[in-house]
Amino acid sequence: MTLNLCVLTPNRIVWDSEVKEIILSTNSGQIGVLPNHAPIATAVDIGILKIRLKDQWLTMALMGGFARIGNNEITVLVNDAEKGSDIDPQEAQETLEEAEASLRKAEGKRQIIEANLALRRARTRVEAVSAIS
Repeated sequence: MTLNLCVLTPNRIVWDSEVKEIILSTNSGQIGVLPNHAPIATAVDIGILKIRLKDQWLTMALMGGFARIGNNEITVLVNDAEKGSDIDPQEAQETLEEAEASLRKAEGKRQIIEANLALRRARTRVEAVSAIS
């Protein structure tokens, strides 16, 4: 038995295919979803989506949004998403270093909040690459 997973951003369909299982980062922690999961709607945090196809796991960096699970269908609507295999590891590491430097230089609440958010996004992209290496 499988699940139909659809990951959407405002600009494109990132994934639309059958999967065996997913592990999703939500605002209240990670949840695993197998076939016949109870119906739920949840907020999606900035984090990694792990996707199992048969015996292989893939990763995707998600940048926050919402997910709806029911009837063996999962729809994930996020601000942005990137498959781990599409992320350039060197570029992701450089972006992480830049985000860390921006946080150190941030002054005032707004700059600190924005720098922390950029750092979380950058860390998620690096984690997505590291998980598949």
